[in-house]
Amino acid sequence: MSEIVIGIDGGTTAVKAVAFDLKGEIQASHHASVPVQYGANGEAEQDMNLIWEAVAECLTEVYQSLDNPTVVGIGLTGQGDGAWLIDEEGNPTRPAANWLDGRAADRVNAWEADGRGRKVLNVTGTTVFGGLFPVLIEELRESEPAAYEKAVTHLNCKDWIRFKLTGVRATDYTEASRSFLDVRDASGFSTELATELGLEDTMRLLPEIRHADGPASPLSAEAAERTGIPEGTPVGVGMIDVAVTGMGLGAIDDNDTWLILGTTGFVGTLLPSVANRKSDLSMVLATGNGTQVLEFMAPMTGTPNLDWIRRTLGLDDEDWATIEKQARQAEPGSRGVIYLPYASPGGERAPFLDTNASASWQGMSLTSAREDILRSVYEGVAFSLVECINALEVENDLVVSGGGFRSDLLCEILADATGKRVIRQDAPEAGARGAAVLALVSAGRFDSVKAAADALGATMETFEPNPEHREIYDLTHQIFLETRNAIQPVWKRMRELRKAVTE
Repeated sequence: MSEIVIGIDGGTTAVKAVAFDLKGEIQASHHASVPVQYGANGEAEQDMNLIWEAVAECLTEVYQSLDNPTVVGIGLTGQGDGAWLIDEEGNPTRPAANWLDGRAADRVNAWEADGRGRKVLNVTGTTVFGGLFPVLIEELRESEPAAYEKAVTHLNCKDWIRFKLTGVRATDYTEASRSFLDVRDASGFSTELATELGLEDTMRLLPEIRHADGPASPLSAEAAERTGIPEGTPVGVGMIDVAVTGMGLGAIDDNDTWLILGTTGFVGTLLPSVANRKSDLSMVLATGNGTQVLEFMAPMTGTPNLDWIRRTLGLDDEDWATIEKQARQAEPGSRGVIYLPYASPGGERAPFLDTNASASWQGMSLTSAREDILRSVYEGVAFSLVECINALEVENDLVVSGGGFRSDLLCEILADATGKRVIRQDAPEAGARGAAVLALVSAGRFDSVKAAADALGATMETFEPNPEHREIYDLTHQIFLETRNAIQPVWKRMRELRKAVTE
């Protein structure tokens, strides 16, 4: 009878379950799409019960596809932020407003103007944006008082999944950092901050904080019946997706750095304490390992840009290899076409904050070709990451993961634009792998995250920078920044126009 560990990754548009053997080889996987409902005022919501049903489907399919395996543990990760409210019986009081939600844009601007944004930054290490829990819960408290009053617990995505698997209401330090945790000493939620924000009543919604690799909870009888996995199977605590990916990449020590490109971007470095942070524009998560924190920037300029240009150019029927081949027909610099990749309804949060940020192309003319426009999107996404790399003063090689970095072209552009080696894990599912690493520790199979990460590790592929491209990319990135700064003053008016013509 084979032994496996299952990692669950509750992403924004899809959830997946991945079964690894204890050498790190993928034995089975299944994913299920989960829709996001967008509203005219920036809303981005998801049905929490649909997310659970998708997870249950994935677990069932993975378990049944294998020959009666022994499940050593189930690990969890998922999208962060938003407001995920459940009542006393464990039922959602409303759809989850996820991290993409932009309905509170005016509130974000008000918090920045009156100093509340600075208070949040000082205590939690996080810059405020529309999908951040403190801002969003104030918005919902005002706009939907009945749903707010009925709520008993706020559980982020992976915590909601754990609740459905085990009945346990809990979170970890990385998720707690996104609400009221004082990351300076990770001593617990800051009642003082909540009071200063006028949100002291929301403290009742915050669950117990547990260590990410702390003791597992048993799979409940109800979840066992739904999935077919034996009752009592250990279910781990886990981390927010951007942090857990580091576990899958073996990045667990101070100064380890990694990048992710999925629905959002991510550039992060582990630091000994928040005192070592490089930028006030970054976000910080406590890891639960003493004073260690993860400093990161998470630009909202991820793979939706690539999906968008694929649709816009009528390439839906083409695979990504074919699309990249077309993009390579353009030279580095895309013949002067600049793409600003700020397409998220919530605007941008790193390395600058602007809820009105909007996507656009600049520098086009009648001589611009289809391949120039296509390649410019790849370059624009990469330039957003380059700006974050520079802000965080990253000196090491760039270890990358996430669906977007399955693109060789993106890895090459990133290497050429930074002059750094890009090292890609030669295996998919780093998030699920990281969740599985933590689950093995929670289940008692390994004594440390390092040992579990080594056991489940995968080979790496290296992209060396091409020095012949550095000069053109230095120039293109400079013009990218100048263009962004020049057009930024009219973004607010653009948003107002968009709203006016859609009402």
